[in-house]
Amino acid sequence: MISTDTVRVIDENGENLGVLGTADAIEQAAAVGLNLVEVSPSAKPPVCKFLDVGKFRYEAQKKASAARKTQKTQDIKEVKMRPNIDTHDYDVKMRNVFKFIDQGDKVKVTLRFRGREMAHQHLGMDLLKRVQDDTGEVAKVEAFPRLEGRQMLMVISPK
Repeated sequence: MISTDTVRVIDENGENLGVLGTADAIEQAAAVGLNLVEVSPSAKPPVCKFLDVGKFRYEAQKKASAARKTQKTQDIKEVKMRPNIDTHDYDVKMRNVFKFIDQGDKVKVTLRFRGREMAHQHLGMDLLKRVQDDTGEVAKVEAFPRLEGRQMLMVISPK
């Protein structure tokens, strides 16, 4: 609802019709078969435009739908290791980490300790520090290494 007596009117083609009385502007919009919509209420006088409200809502909905389709959600991928991992196995896991980061996903690096390996948690910290150093150029650490039960976790995300 337009509360002022006069408004600046823009027609459906984008041409400025000047400052008119609100009742006049509403009549002109109705004569063309459109609605009078307040575009800029803070301007002096407020700016109103002739619009087909149904068409406007439909186009806005289509635009929002197209934006949702092109949007990429960021997933969290997980790479699991053991503290005594061999160099070749480590290289294969790191190749996967780099692939996930290039795709724009976060990576959760999980180190699982078994049996007496819990006595050597420093090996796990060293391994996660090595992962952090190797990925330093393309990723940043989002969650620093922490121990949860028998697992040590670290989350890295693309820069």
